[in-house]
Amino acid sequence: MSAVLILGGTAEARALAAELHDAGRPVVSSLAGRVARPRLPAGEVRIGGFGGPDRLAAWLRDHEIAAVVDATHPFAARISASAAHAAPAAGVPLVRLERPGWTARPGDDWHRVATLDDAAATVARLGARRVFLTSGRQGLPAFAGLDAPWFLIRCVDPPDCALPPRSEVLLDRGPYGLDGERALLDRHAIDVLVTKDSGGDHTAPKLDAARERGIPVVVVDRPPRPGVPTVTTVAAAVEWLQ
Repeated sequence: MSAVLILGGTAEARALAAELHDAGRPVVSSLAGRVARPRLPAGEVRIGGFGGPDRLAAWLRDHEIAAVVDATHPFAARISASAAHAAPAAGVPLVRLERPGWTARPGDDWHRVATLDDAAATVARLGARRVFLTSGRQGLPAFAGLDAPWFLIRCVDPPDCALPPRSEVLLDRGPYGLDGERALLDRHAIDVLVTKDSGGDHTAPKLDAARERGIPVVVVDRPPRPGVPTVTTVAAAVEWLQ
């Protein structure tokens, strides 16, 4: 039986790999390798990029892959674009598994922006004094020029890039609970939260805590995605594969 390639790294990707593996379906999960100690899914795992869409197409043909599930992070735009080109070129079916984005609820004070640079400008416009920055370490240079606010930067691995001059790094990995997020906001006197619209339940409690505290939230919208078939649940992805 030919294998399914899961472009992964997300909780949904791991859940899908586990379900396919338990059902006896060969599965290969591909991780970008940006996290030092990733949570490994069931089945075969490869780490690192493919070298562009043409090489990915060749890899799909060489390994006789039956189908591709793009279950990467909503902000991993490059690999999604590569898969959208490579899968049709190799004659392999492709589906995107993407969790729905977050929706503002009554009481939220959200400021939606298109880019991290826009988020930094919004932080300055809001006159933030103490910012909880949860947008990932790769986007930290966008905030490096802000010297007025103090930043609490939460990420999985230590950042190796320019940081805001007044900042503290908190190394932690979700999922996070509401009580913990409340305590974090209170302990550090946070007055603005910055996040990407990652969606899902694992990191959503910070939004609930910010709503309770009346804290403005700067939300970076997801980048545009290629027009490929898309499902929003692991069950729907399994059904598509069947």
